[in-house]
Amino acid sequence: MAQRSSWEKVRLRTPSGPAEAVAPVIVSASRATDIPALYGEWLLRRLRAGWCVRVNRFNGRRELVSFAKTRVIVFWSKDPAPLIPRLGEIDALGVNHYFTLTLNDYEREGLEPGIPRLAERIATFRRLSELVGPERVVWRYDPILAGRALAAETVLERIERIGESVCRHTRKLVVSFADIGRYPAVRRRLSALGPGEFAEPGPAEVARIAARLGELGRSWGLEVAACAEEADLRSYGIVPNRCIDDELMARAFPGDLALTGFLGRGAVGGPRVPAGRAGGASHPLKDPGQRRACGCIVSKDIGRYNTCTLACAYCYATASPAAAAGAYARHDPSAECL
Repeated sequence: MAQRSSWEKVRLRTPSGPAEAVAPVIVSASRATDIPALYGEWLLRRLRAGWCVRVNRFNGRRELVSFAKTRVIVFWSKDPAPLIPRLGEIDALGVNHYFTLTLNDYEREGLEPGIPRLAERIATFRRLSELVGPERVVWRYDPILAGRALAAETVLERIERIGESVCRHTRKLVVSFADIGRYPAVRRRLSALGPGEFAEPGPAEVARIAARLGELGRSWGLEVAACAEEADLRSYGIVPNRCIDDELMARAFPGDLALTGFLGRGAVGGPRVPAGRAGGASHPLKDPGQRRACGCIVSKDIGRYNTCTLACAYCYATASPAAAAGAYARHDPSAECL
C-alpha cells in the first residue's frame, strides 16, 4: 500500500456555487480545540449539511471538507458531557466515532480552569463508556508535568487514584510528558505562575513514572501507550501510541467494509496493513503532517486554533485565553467554519 498524502476530491453544491472539496475517511475533531465541549451544535449542523470549511492556521486559506466518505470521527475532549446527548444524532447519520478523553488532575495547581471538577469528569468518563463501550473511550493523562509541586510520586498518586475509578471503563491509558520548550506561549504562561513551579520531567523522572505506569497498566489490564514521545519506553511496558488508530477502528467497527477496506484490513480487497506498534514512522497510512514520533494515521482535522475557552495553561493550541474567548463570543453555530 502506498503512502497516502492526500484525500479523494469530490464536487459540492454550496451557497456560493459548485466547489471542490476533500473527502476524508477519518475526521479529527479536534487537536486544535475542544469541539465536544464547546462546538457540538456547530458540528451537528455541518454533519447534516454534509460539509464544512477548514481554515489553514499557517496561511489562512479556506479548504472545503466533505463528509461524503467519512467513516470515523475521532473526538478529542476534556469535557464531552455537552455532546453526549447528541451522539444518537451522529449515529443516525451513519458515522462511527470514538473518544480520546483527557482526564488529568491539576485541580490544586489551577492549570485547567475551564473544565468541571475532577469528580464530575470521572463520572462523565464512566457514563460515556457505558454508552459507547470501553473500547471507544481512551483515557489520556496529558501532559505529565514536573516542577516544585509535582514530584514524580505526586503525579503517580494522582494517576493511580483516577485509574482506580476508570480502569474498568477503558482499554487504554495514553500519556505524554510535557514538552514546554517547543511552545513559546506555553513556556511564558507557565513561567508566569512562578519560576520552577512547572517544568518538563527530566530523564530520571520519566524513568520513575514510566516504570510505575507499566506496573499499573498490568494491574489494571490496560494497554499503556506514549503519545509522540521520542524516548523508547517499551522496556517499561509502554508502547508508542496512535491516537488516530487504525487498530482500534478495525476492532471497534469491523462491520464497516468501507472503513476496513481503507485501512487495508482486506474486507474490500487490497493488502492488509500489518498490526502492531513497531515502525510507526513507516506505517503506510502514517500522517505526514504530524511529528516523526507521532504514530497517528491520516485524518483531516476540522478544528481551529485559538478557539478553545478552557484556558489550560499548558495548551499549545491557544495563544491567549483572551483571543479564544473573543473567538467563542463571535462564533455562529450556523457558520460554515469555526
